[in-house]
Amino acid sequence: MALSNFDRRRVNGPEESFSPIFASEKSDSNQWKIGQPRSKRGPLDIRPTFLQPGLISQANGSAYIETEQTKIACAIYGPRQPKNIAYSENGRLNVEVKFTPFSCRRRRAPLRDAEDRTIAMAVHQAIVSSVRLELLPKATIDVFITVIEADGIEGVISSASVAVSAALADAGIEILGLVVSCSASVMAKEIWLDPTEDEATASQGTLILSCIPALGTITSVWQNGQIPPGDALNAMEACQNRCTDIHGAVAQALREYSNS
Repeated sequence: MALSNFDRRRVNGPEESFSPIFASEKSDSNQWKIGQPRSKRGPLDIRPTFLQPGLISQANGSAYIETEQTKIACAIYGPRQPKNIAYSENGRLNVEVKFTPFSCRRRRAPLRDAEDRTIAMAVHQAIVSSVRLELLPKATIDVFITVIEADGIEGVISSASVAVSAALADAGIEILGLVVSCSASVMAKEIWLDPTEDEATASQGTLILSCIPALGTITSVWQNGQIPPGDALNAMEACQNRCTDIHGAVAQALREYSNS
């Protein structure tokens, strides 16, 4: 016999429930003081990186990257030739970034904002010089980046650049080389690589370097904050050295995926 006060139009929750646990807005990194060492890892250490190409079967190429609390999925569609676009000798690379509502500490609105366009522009600048667009006249390549979880804009830009380059290789689009990226923050006289959101907030400034290690060329440098010229050069050198290790890991992931 059905209960009289039972509402079939509602989804009834479990009998036992627990209140959600949210990340603390204030962490130890916000309380950092000059001379205090970095917690959990060394100044020149980066977070462990997981890369999986070919995640989205419907796309021409895709990749998923995860660096602890930064999780990004990338999908490549194209090259294709739209009928409503005028002829051009070189192809076009379109980059679109979208955050999930639950990706940040504060819930984000589903509409695109200025931060989405800033990240899309930074990723486009890091990747576009590596793509052989002169071989794709009147063609467009659409790149869709979905940020599932974010731990600072620096980590999003660097991880998204790596994911897009791996997705382009998975799509079979001709590129000059794999683009990898690494970020750094200046903490007094120290250089901390791959900073978290709290570490970037407590720093004097941040820097993101994108390069093609196979060619020994730099594709983009993105800087924020006040960094002395000497510290900026040291941060770029540290990022470039670390990009060599990241390049080997990305190439190994693509090799294992192609052989599977």
